[in-house]
Amino acid sequence: MIKIVSSVLLCLITLAGFAQELPLKKDPAFNEGEVLTYKLKYGFITAAEATLKVLPSDMKFDNKSTYRLSVDAQTSGTFDIFYKIRDHYDSYIDKTDLTPYFYQENIREASYRRQDKARFYQDAKKVVANRGTFATPTTQTFDLVSAYYFARSLDISKLNINDTFKLNYFLGEEISSLEIEYIGKEVIKTKLGEIRCLKFSPSIKPGRIFKKDSKLYLWITDDNNRVPVKAQVEILVGAVTLEIKSAEGLKYPIGK
Repeated sequence: MIKIVSSVLLCLITLAGFAQELPLKKDPAFNEGEVLTYKLKYGFITAAEATLKVLPSDMKFDNKSTYRLSVDAQTSGTFDIFYKIRDHYDSYIDKTDLTPYFYQENIREASYRRQDKARFYQDAKKVVANRGTFATPTTQTFDLVSAYYFARSLDISKLNINDTFKLNYFLGEEISSLEIEYIGKEVIKTKLGEIRCLKFSPSIKPGRIFKKDSKLYLWITDDNNRVPVKAQVEILVGAVTLEIKSAEGLKYPIGK
């Protein structure tokens, strides 16, 4: 189950990678104080929960101010009894171009423990991490957390149905690329009400979790917030759904 949780949370965080080559909007889509909470369901059972926060930061890199982005993910209910997960992630991003300077994660999954850190040098096209130095293909490479917030602030006014885009991100011991297709617009029911959304389909690899023909679908609000509200994917046995529980401190009215 942990691999399912991790895979879907990864896709949530990187869902907006489709827009790497599009310009940023004038202002970020988020404010300090924003808090988003999600639940991950396996069938009708809530298996895990995640909280994403934009926090104030006194840290500077290259004498530039930063946002601190914080994510906590944990199992819940019956899953918490058999396989306890307590994962924490932090990313410090530039307040202007929203690219990361520093990323750290503290992973606690049953008896497994891992702590990793990574320093991003965008102009030099490299990432220096615990496990070595990694060359990056562009000056826009992200960690799992910063990718999500960067993408929310992109100008996607020229995006057409069936367009596909790629995002470069650092994970573990490599630089990877995620391709995502824009499907179109759809109105869906959420805990926040009926909301007009943009729908996307990221590429996934078949294997021990996903079927050969599995499709992952993601919905984000078609407003200035660009908040992910739902993700859904079929697995080898059943289906997994990620749904938003609450949204506080949004910069703009939801659905407007």
